[in-house]
Amino acid sequence: MVFDRVFRGVAYAFTVLTILVLAYIVFEIGGKALPAVKEYGMQLLSSSDWNVNRKVYGILPEIWGTLYSSLFALAVGGVFGVAIAIFLTQDFLPHKVEIVLKNIIEMLAAIPSVVYGLWGIFVLIPIIRPLADFLHEYLGWIPFFGTKLNGPGLFPASLVLSIMILPTVAAVSQDAFRAIPLKTKEAVYGMGTTRWEAILRVMLPTASGGIFGALVLGFGRALGETMALAMLVGNSNQISLSLFSPANTLAALLALNFPEAGPMEVQVLMFAAIVLLVITLVVNVIGQLIINFTRPGGAR
Repeated sequence: MVFDRVFRGVAYAFTVLTILVLAYIVFEIGGKALPAVKEYGMQLLSSSDWNVNRKVYGILPEIWGTLYSSLFALAVGGVFGVAIAIFLTQDFLPHKVEIVLKNIIEMLAAIPSVVYGLWGIFVLIPIIRPLADFLHEYLGWIPFFGTKLNGPGLFPASLVLSIMILPTVAAVSQDAFRAIPLKTKEAVYGMGTTRWEAILRVMLPTASGGIFGALVLGFGRALGETMALAMLVGNSNQISLSLFSPANTLAALLALNFPEAGPMEVQVLMFAAIVLLVITLVVNVIGQLIINFTRPGGAR
């Protein structure tokens, strides 16, 4: 009983401390960004211009690039991550092979982002350029393929980002599948269902709450990625639907501009950091609410 009370007290204290640290970070960054907000107002969110010499700043293209690249990466990495989780948990492989593949996939999370960036520049872009040229030549009337891939751009950046979030989505989704009671699986097979009927009609819906949590975590990971995106996205202040055009993200903007930023530019960059933090928090809060409402016995 005493140990239980101590543990609860320590856990509660660390929870409160975490909230206080988050509030302190927001307060500090917000305080440094406040002069830029007073100077430029909502122009920072609605403008596409970024000219340090003329003291004109706008982060709308960076917001667009952050959301666009992250959503595309989530679509690719999410599908493959859930597929890998199904493959590794539904008895498709011998147990030893399953463990080896699981460890290999988890090792992807240990690769530094700058290595991913270099791999994307020297390996991935040359590989996908013929496909990009083909899509642009024959399907260029579709806005997503409206420009040529001349080098770094949204498409290679998003593909690398999907690989970076893959271990997170796959690992959490595997836990969701393994949390399904064995009796549930036995009951499903006992009714005469095939393996894929059991997976698609029972296992996948049952694990949907955990899978959605994995997608939210992957999306949050994609939103904050910095170095690989800074190297691959093209760092262009424009808004375009084309996957092959260069773009920019909030994290890349912060990483590339801070070293040489003047006082006013630092304040604008602090505002960009606040925007990125708000986007990440909103995504995680919405995701947690949806998980709570879709969980069996949750609020409805």
